[in-house]
Amino acid sequence: MVVTISRRSRGFTLIEMLVVLSVIGLLLSLVAPRYLAHVDHARDLALKQDLKTLRDAIDKFSADRAHDPADLAELVAAGYLREVPSDPVTDSTATWLPVLVDGKMHDLRSGAAGNGEDGTPYASW
Repeated sequence: MVVTISRRSRGFTLIEMLVVLSVIGLLLSLVAPRYLAHVDHARDLALKQDLKTLRDAIDKFSADRAHDPADLAELVAAGYLREVPSDPVTDSTATWLPVLVDGKMHDLRSGAAGNGEDGTPYASW
């Protein structure tokens, strides 16, 4: 008994592979920019939420203690924060910029360079 294998049943041709790779490349070129835009949007939202949480902790500390905290470490030591969150844009806890009034931290800004989705600088949030 002799089994013959036709040339067509052995695999894909080069043309078929190129067509499949071209379709995959086309789909990726459509999806990648949208994905990156969503990542940037999520980073901006996380920064706004972190700033809101930190400012709320500063306000609560100030209301309870009748003075502003000296720094973020004092908020952690007093139990108003579990830990200092990292700035989502710079991915660092060291880039937060305190707004000082009489040598005490009254407000907080992001030290990230650049602008958000709305065109305003991160440092002005």
